Parts: sequence; structure tokens; C-alpha cells
Amino acid sequence: MKPTCLTLLAWLSMVPIGARGQTSKPSVMPSIMMDALKAEMSRSMEHLKKQPTPPYFLSYEVLETETASASASFGALTASQPVSRRRQLAIDLRVGSYELDNTRPIRGALFNMLDRISFYTMPIDDDPDAIRAAIWYYTDQKYKRAVEQLIAVRTNVKVKAETTDKAGDFSPSKAEVYSEPDPPALVADRARWEEKVRKYTEPFQRYGNIYYADSTLTGLRESRWFVSSDGAAIHTAETTYRLSVAGFAKASDGMELPLFEHMYSSTPQGLPGDDAVLAKVQKMTKNLMALKLAPVMEPYVGPAILSPRATGVIFHEIFGHRIEGQRQKDEQQAQTFRDKVGQKVLPDFLSVYSDPTQKNYGDTELAGYYKFDNEGVKARRVTVVENGVLKNFLMSRLPIDGFPESNGHGRRAAGYNVAGRQSNLLVVASKTVTPEELKNKLIEEVKKKNLPYGLYFEDIAGGFTSVGRGVPNFFEVIPVMVYRIYPDGHEELVRGVDLIGTALTTFNKILAADNQSAAFNGICGAESGPLPVSAGGPGLLFSEIEVQKKPKSQELSPILSPPSDDK
Repeated sequence: MKPTCLTLLAWLSMVPIGARGQTSKPSVMPSIMMDALKAEMSRSMEHLKKQPTPPYFLSYEVLETETASASASFGALTASQPVSRRRQLAIDLRVGSYELDNTRPIRGALFNMLDRISFYTMPIDDDPDAIRAAIWYYTDQKYKRAVEQLIAVRTNVKVKAETTDKAGDFSPSKAEVYSEPDPPALVADRARWEEKVRKYTEPFQRYGNIYYADSTLTGLRESRWFVSSDGAAIHTAETTYRLSVAGFAKASDGMELPLFEHMYSSTPQGLPGDDAVLAKVQKMTKNLMALKLAPVMEPYVGPAILSPRATGVIFHEIFGHRIEGQRQKDEQQAQTFRDKVGQKVLPDFLSVYSDPTQKNYGDTELAGYYKFDNEGVKARRVTVVENGVLKNFLMSRLPIDGFPESNGHGRRAAGYNVAGRQSNLLVVASKTVTPEELKNKLIEEVKKKNLPYGLYFEDIAGGFTSVGRGVPNFFEVIPVMVYRIYPDGHEELVRGVDLIGTALTTFNKILAADNQSAAFNGICGAESGPLPVSAGGPGLLFSEIEVQKKPKSQELSPILSPPSDDK
């Protein structure tokens, strides 16, 4: 299993730890959708309880999305999507009991029998009869499949070895009732958006050796309705706006050199203005030209500093995925931290928490914010590590030994089943130094180890990690701006390296933290689908980090110069 975190969706924000966001008070909102869900929930449970194998739990979640976007390349429009709307229904229907139900994986099966189709298309008209008819039909399908699954699960339990984790398959949770007004209609001024993305990509035309340039502006409005047989009734809504700019150059040896800038806000006004974006574009083009001329980095093991933004990516990859709850239960997973609760896993000056209720990290809005997870559990802050000691896991309603209930981290994208996932994963340092002092400490380590230089990772584009058994349990992170730092203090930009390693070894090498903080927003892909997440923390000094050479294209730069050179 390789959870993958895609290109970062925020810019660096060098600030202290931000204040927590406030959740608005619930209100009673009339809703055709909510009424239809409740009515069909009541009818389904009443009739299905008369069956020989009745459901003990049923939930419906409807996700309504409105999206619009515009994209351009080298100053010309490439796509423009008007507002489109859709609704999807998710059904979680369980037969058996909290201790053993139809969702338990079939051990030893080449293909697991679990039903992976969890979302169904719904009418977008507010027609209660059409809505209920769709729910009725899909519930019937889901029930019949669940009964088949339970038979297979019970047989599998009898013929397989006893599992290490003795916790059941589902946990009770407080039935939340909450409703809020829908957000304003999606602001999608297509003409203005088209003008913006043209403007942001036009400067790339001036450089003949930049062969890819793209900018995309996207708006998303989501409404969610959730009801369950244990009494939950929740309606939440939000809007998000994302702006991305990407540019790729190619070095003379064929190496591709990508750079990205991604921006996120809950309002269109929260995105940077044109002058700020164009300043980022100017910096990107300058860095792309510098990367083309930068020396190729050789494999290296030695001291290194991660910028605050890079710290967020590293902790998301090599720590965050390993403290997701279901990974402690699944015996095909490495279970790196399963038996380390109460033990020291990080230096005592570091703590880690995951807080989906935190809206901001300084001036940066956090993409991992939400009020309720996809199982109807209220979002809450979870202290994962306190003063270096592991305290908790990120739990959905799938219990594990010692952690019998959800802490509001059961998440999924449309079309996937729920799993424990990260939200806003933030690292806090109780003992810090200035960035200059951190650099001096790096130089001390370089001299002590008699090495020619150390490394500074300024920016990272994403990465992936392997967390299963039977394969090397490693991580690989993709830096885009890396510098050598020499004993005399001067810095040199290099290219062509990937940061690699294993979790426990890497954590044992953390020496110090600086007094700056930054967050990134990203899209993380794992078993419950691509989800918005955030991570951040201070800059960190490692006594030892390993890098390997990046894969390299064998295609040289274009033989002909671009048409713009003929003008």
C-alpha cells in the first residue's frame, strides 16, 4: 500500500502556530433532502428488521457538488468549464453485530469480497419521490450484498488463524444533530477567471526552454447530508477555491525540472491578487532557469535541514500515515507504531496533533478543516504525540485494541469506503533556535562528520510511502529546491535528488527545531480516496538524511528553438 500525496496546494507562511477556528452554532434548516433521507431511513429499518438477518446499523450520506474551472497555457485558454452539479449517495449498511459484521476483510482471498461500490448517482432535482425511489433501490442492493458478505465473513473467521487485534468491526458513537445554511452560490466569473489564467501563464512565453506552463483556477461548492439509524442528522456545506501555477523546464542532460505554486481559500477574495501571483510566477521562472544550470546532486548521507514547509510534507508522509487507526488492525500493514503507545517515538521537544477544527495556521487557511467526518462523528483535536511520547491514533468508527471509539477522523472521497485519515497534522516544538542558529548547528555537524557539505530542503512537491508488510517499508519525498550548505556557510543550488528513508531511523536523527512555522495544503491519496489535507511545523535539523538520484528522462531538449524565438 503506497499512500500518495499529490502536488502541494499552498504557499509558505512563516508564522507562529495559528489560532483554532470556531465552529458555528447549529440551527434548524428545513430540507427536502434531509426529510427524504429520514423518511427512507425509517422505512428501510422498519421493514429490514423483519428479515432473518436484520441490519444493526444503516447510514445515508448525500454529497452535492458544484464545480467550475478555467485553465490556460502560455497565455492561451485551454479549458473553461461552466458550473456543473451532481449528487451522490453513500450507503453504509451493516448486518451482524458491532463485534463481527459484513465489512470485515476476507483474509486469504485473492480479491476481497467487500463491496467497494459505495456511492450512487442521485437526482439533482429536489423531487422527494425521485430521491426516495433511488434510495430505496440502492438500499435493497446494499442489503442483499451485505447478507452475502456476512456469510463469507463468518466462514472465513472459522477457518483462519485468530487475529492479533481483538476489537470489533464498528463502534457506537454519539448521534449528532446539526444543520447550517448552504453557502452562497459558487462565484464563477468565467470571463474573469479566463483572463486571470491567461495572464498568469503568459510570462512563461518569454523563456524558450520552458516547455510546459499551466494555470488552473477551480471553484468547488459542497453540501453534505448525513443520517443514521442511531439518530444522527447532519447537514454541512462549504466552498473552496484553488489556484495552481506549474512550469516545467528541461536541463541539457534531459532531466525534467518541475516547479509548482498552489493556493487555497474558502473564498475567491482569499486567493492572492494578480500582482502577488505574478510575483510568484517571476520567482518560478527565475528558479527554473537556475535549476537548468545547477549541478546534479550525487547520492548522499549526512546532516540536513528541512524548511518548515518541508517538515509538514515529511511528517505527513512518514508519520501521519502510520498513525491512521485501521493500519494498526490490518495484519498486512507494517503496524510501525501499534505497540508503541506510551513510548517515546520523537525527541521530547516535539509534539504532534491532528485538528480538523483548526481553520487557519497563521495566515494560511487549512484544507484539512471540517466539522463532522464522513461517519457523522464530530471533528475534534487529537494529541497524537506529547513531548515525544505516542498517545493516540487517528480513528474512524473501526475500533482497535485500546482505542474503542472514533475521534472524528473517519474520512472518504466520493466512491470510496471510510478509513481513518489525516486532517490538519501539525508539529509543535517546545525548544527552538533561530534559523541562523539552526544553520550553524548544521555546519557543526558537517565539520564533526568531516563531510564536504550538508543539505537544505527548501521546497518539496509531494511524495509517497509504503506501509505494508512484504515490501520495503520506505518513504520517498520529491524535493524541487535543494541547496548544499558548505562549512564556510555559502549555499549552492543542486538538482536531481529524491529524499528517501524509513520512519523509525529518520525520527531518531532529529536534533533541533527552529522558531519559524509553515503549513502546506495538499491532496492525499490512500485507500479511502483523494482527500484535502494540511500539515505543518517548524524547520528541523537532522543529523542524517539520505538522498538518491531522481529518475531522468532520456529525451534531450527540443532540437528546434520555439516559434517565439523567430519573432
